Amino acid sequence: MKKSHRYVLAQVTDHVTQIQTLLQPYLLALTPEQRQILPKMKDKTVSFVSKALEYANANSQFAPAYLDVKSLADDINTVSELTPVKNPLASLSMQLNDTVMIAGSEAYVAALTFYNSVKQAARRNVPGAKAIYDDLKQRFEQAHKSDSPAPKEK
Repeated sequence: MKKSHRYVLAQVTDHVTQIQTLLQPYLLALTPEQRQILPKMKDKTVSFVSKALEYANANSQFAPAYLDVKSLADDINTVSELTPVKNPLASLSMQLNDTVMIAGSEAYVAALTFYNSVKQAARRNVPGAKAIYDDLKQRFEQAHKSDSPAPKEK
């Protein structure tokens, strides 16, 4: 990686840290189970929720005593304030994931090319190849047979 790229990445990392620090007081974390069971507010639901708030404020006689209309308004406000931050970050995150995936794929294919070359050299007893091959082949070795159940005899 070029020196200028390292400088840019250092700046980006600093900015990401600043963003995390700024947002930390407002962020919550869910478990995978919570994430799965929560009802989701998607694009079509936003207008429904906003209308419900308008009606609840204008027609409080229909709001049950256990419904905290102020909390509803606060939640809607949180969604509307954070969505313009979340959307570009989500897009950026996807692009970063794609870039890392492509670079990782290309690196893996190149490493496999080298591995296959060393493997052929080791088969031909080229000096130094066997030690490299023995080290690299560990990536492809299956779990020991003692780790898996023994086959049943008939």
